[in-house]
Amino acid sequence: MTLSFAELKKNLKKDVTGFPAVKVAVLADSASQFITTAIKGYGIELGLNPEIYEADYNQVEQQVYDPASGLYVLQPGYVIIIQSTEHLLQNFYKQDNRAAFADEVIARVAGLYGTLSQRLKTQVIINTYIEINDQVFGSYAAKTPASFLYQLRKINLGLMDLAIQNTGLHITDLASLASVKGYENTFDTKMYINADMVFGIDFLPVIGRSIGQIIASTLGKSKKCLVLDLDNTLWGGIIGDDGMESIMIGALGMGKAFTELQRWCLELKNRGIILAVCSKNTVEIAQEPFISHPDMVLRLDDISVFVANWENKVDNIRHIQQVLNIGMDSMVFLDDNPFEREMVKTAIPELTVPSLPDDPADFMLFLRGLNLFDTASFTNDDKDRTAQYRQQAQRAALQNSFSNEADYLASLNMQSRVKSIDKFTLPRVAQLILRSNQFNLRTIRYTEADIASIAASPDYFTLTFTLEDRFGDNGLIAAIILKKADKNTLFIDTWIMSCRVLKRGVENFTLNQIVEVARANGFGKITGEYLPTAKNGIVKDHYQNLGFTQNNGIWELYTDNYTTQQTFITSK
Repeated sequence: MTLSFAELKKNLKKDVTGFPAVKVAVLADSASQFITTAIKGYGIELGLNPEIYEADYNQVEQQVYDPASGLYVLQPGYVIIIQSTEHLLQNFYKQDNRAAFADEVIARVAGLYGTLSQRLKTQVIINTYIEINDQVFGSYAAKTPASFLYQLRKINLGLMDLAIQNTGLHITDLASLASVKGYENTFDTKMYINADMVFGIDFLPVIGRSIGQIIASTLGKSKKCLVLDLDNTLWGGIIGDDGMESIMIGALGMGKAFTELQRWCLELKNRGIILAVCSKNTVEIAQEPFISHPDMVLRLDDISVFVANWENKVDNIRHIQQVLNIGMDSMVFLDDNPFEREMVKTAIPELTVPSLPDDPADFMLFLRGLNLFDTASFTNDDKDRTAQYRQQAQRAALQNSFSNEADYLASLNMQSRVKSIDKFTLPRVAQLILRSNQFNLRTIRYTEADIASIAASPDYFTLTFTLEDRFGDNGLIAAIILKKADKNTLFIDTWIMSCRVLKRGVENFTLNQIVEVARANGFGKITGEYLPTAKNGIVKDHYQNLGFTQNNGIWELYTDNYTTQQTFITSK
């Protein structure tokens, strides 16, 4: 649940040693001291250490357009622009041509973003406006462009369209958040009149959480997998005792609550969230509804890893994590049983385990309010993720049947398509750079616009890699950015790879391609750098294992001495 404002203030006293520092600038058209506290408090809750610059009251334009302002002195990675409906309403009343008001507001925001993106390497977060009907037109406001309500809704839609056009622009949707809380619970009339604070104390944590989740998602701290219990979680009743025909699911009675949860899970799966099952059950009995029940929304093909046995759930979740090869902190576990939840939370503290309400009718309201699966990007490749992880489980089963790793790799019949970054691969490369935390040698984040500029620059070479095998297509799984350091040296600026293809020789295949590029363009030396983070320890010895030698912290490889590494991957 959302923390209280008092709890967020307590977070400011926590030891944040080891938390990644994040530079944030807050620009607001109203008093912002409490907003800043909420943002910092929730940032700490999410494992970040926000260093916040708070601009003076109602100085948004001055800060953005003055290159000598404190905003540019800080050089923030995130600029948060908070604008209030109350101030918007006052500006609306001053307009003569009110039908053009929304277009003018959108143009103003576009100008602010354009200036920021030109002067800073930053992500910009803006808010939608909380809806107010000023009741000048009453219900007729929905039918005339002259009304404030009409222009307000047009502005909110325009802000979302603007964000679609600019990958570095993000929306904290206060309009939808306020629709849940109710306007009267977001606004404090006395605070507004006396101090120009437009948000009530109880709504500030909601704003802080929303902004914190956006920042976390752009840093790759997003949830990737939903692990589901079955009995009394995905359906009502106990399948082993009640039988398939008696479990509660469908459009009638309490079954409706479980069906709505399943529909939500299916939508998450279609968006790219991995679904897994962890149930204390006999596997054949547990799978029967997925195969045969006419009212089941989820089917076996929607589940990447299905674990049903009588072992403890801690060990089973660890097994799921090992098969998927993702971090525990990117997984969410749903279980109706408080005992099971507490056992799992105690054993795996980095796993997110929401305390589901006792009444299944409240499940969806509760889960929607948590916003567990925030994301900063979405590509077509995300839709294929379930199939890719199901194939990963099949590969793991096949590997267990081989005593020799080389024979196993040869049996996969792997092929890779290697090409430079282009307009088709750009979104997926941007997503990999954003989300990859483990196989990421330097963890330098680039926006989609940055990558497009790099790909077009004569100072860089870029490579992307797909991977197919006998089980299916993994899609784009690796990307390389090579920078011309001098006439003889190529520097590996970025080397990222999806962890689901580890231990298949992709590293060697990728290095072979890097050396080919170097040789073809007259570079005799390739250099690389490892910058340690809390999550990329798996690549600590990456360059050493590939035959690089270290020189003053930089890893070096000479192309004349390089022997092409054996792999079981062929170019497609």
